[in-house]
Parts: sequence; C-alpha cells; structure tokens
Amino acid sequence: MHIAGTTRVTGVIGDPVAHSLSPLMHNTAFAHKGLDFVYLPFQVHAADLATAMAAVRALNLVGLNVTVPHKVAVMDYCDELTNDATSIGAVNTIINRDGVLVGDNTDAQGFLGALDGVGRVEGMNVMVIGAGGAARAIAFGLTQRQPRRLTIVNRSLGRALQLVETLKPSGVFIDCIGLHDELFAERLRSSQLIVHATSCGMYPCCEESIIGDASLLPQDALVCDIVYNPLKTKLLSLAEQAGCKTLDGLGMLVGQGAIAFEAWTGVKAPVPLMDQVLRRKLSSCVSGKVSKKSQADE
Repeated sequence: MHIAGTTRVTGVIGDPVAHSLSPLMHNTAFAHKGLDFVYLPFQVHAADLATAMAAVRALNLVGLNVTVPHKVAVMDYCDELTNDATSIGAVNTIINRDGVLVGDNTDAQGFLGALDGVGRVEGMNVMVIGAGGAARAIAFGLTQRQPRRLTIVNRSLGRALQLVETLKPSGVFIDCIGLHDELFAERLRSSQLIVHATSCGMYPCCEESIIGDASLLPQDALVCDIVYNPLKTKLLSLAEQAGCKTLDGLGMLVGQGAIAFEAWTGVKAPVPLMDQVLRRKLSSCVSGKVSKKSQADE
C-alpha cells in the first residue's frame, strides 16, 4: 500500500475496534480498484467522541464507519441524517461532503442486498429474533419489502414491544412474542423467513443456539444468522439438518460495507472480492482470533 500526500483517509471508530475486519475488506477493495484511499481503525472512547468528530472535518477525512458504542451518540454530531439513519435511530456510516457530515445507516440495505441473492420477503411470514440494534435495522429493512407478517421475538418482551411501536408506520402487520412464550414454536413453524439477530452462538459460545431443536424449523424456510464468527453457527447447522436454506452473517457485513465504499469513492464496490477476502480470513483463523467484540455491526 502506497501512502502519499494525496491519499484520502477513511476508517472506523469504536471502542474496542482493534479486531475489526473492515480495514482488510476496504483496503483490499481500494487496492483492487486502484484508488488512492486508505482505511484505518480508530479507537475512540465515549468521552472523546466530540473531539473525534471535529477531527473528521479538521483532517478532511472522506468518511467513517461507526461501531459500538457510538452508533446512537454520533447522531448528535452529524449535520444531516438520511431517512434510514433517522428511522433506525442509529448511524453506522458518515460521509464528509465538503465539511457537511451526513450520517447514514447502511445495515438495513446491506442485509437486504445479501438476502436478495437467496430469497424474497414480499408476502412471506417473517420472524426476527432479537430486538437490539442489528435487529432494529433488519426489521426496518424487511418492512420495506412488504412481508405478509413480521414477528419480533425477544427474551425481553418490553424491548420487543418498543421495536414494534417504531415499525408501526410501515403499515405491515407486526406483532411480538417472548422467546419462551408457548406461541413461539407455533409461530416459528409457520415462518418462511427466520432471521437470527442476536449474539447467541458467536465465538467462544459456538455450541449455543437460540433454537435448540432442528425439528422446530420448517423445512421450506430460509434461516439467516447475522453472526459470522463462526461462519457456520450451530443454528445454521441445525437449519441444514432440517432441510432449510441458510444465509450466514458475512453477507450483511460485506453489503453494508459496499454501500459505504460507494458513498465515499463514487466507484462500484468489488463485492465478490470483499466477500472472498473475509471468508478466506475467517477460514484461516484459529477460532477466536476474530474476537467476539469485533462481531459488532460495522
């Protein structure tokens, strides 16, 4: 990688951020496209967020990705917010447009882009398991594709209810149930698309699964897991046993990164290469070298 006075700087801010896969993904893409860009990880403590955002302007950074714990707090430092960022209530990408900092959230569209290659949403009974930041973005994206029914499942029913309230303006029929509710198994069996959006099953807890019995999964369903370390989670293994189609979590990471790449550079992202380099990295790592904390939505 050649760094010169003309090199444009992008990166990711978070705490922690040292194990992020995004530098590998973006720097590989920049080199492949022959772009004079570099992507760097910046560890930023919560108390220093305002200073870091001022530095984006002062140093004329092209933009940033934002990961935990700053995705909500950083909204206060953006000059403009996209509709997705406002609706989801979080920012994971910042674009510096001549000193105007635009906050965006590419998670929803990143997930939908990955999903488009393997399944559809319109007219389907869809279940999202989880009600945290990733689940919120995914559920928002899914409502744009007009499912027949969207069910939010979460351990804390109160948090699931809050998510349902934010999604009501979509006009889609949305309800929620507790993870241990008697209705869960029944609703699971009637779902054609099941999206797991919690950290359950992530390294080092690879033998954990939010669904413990393959017989609960409908054979014709598509099961998606946003966890990408390991690439094949226990949930996806159970889904394969049940005869389901599966989608691992790397597609969402690559998809959201590709949207940011194109916003910063104006160049079409080399998505297959970005996916390939990360799959190679994850496959060659001894489990756990990509830490649990690096799994955060980037």
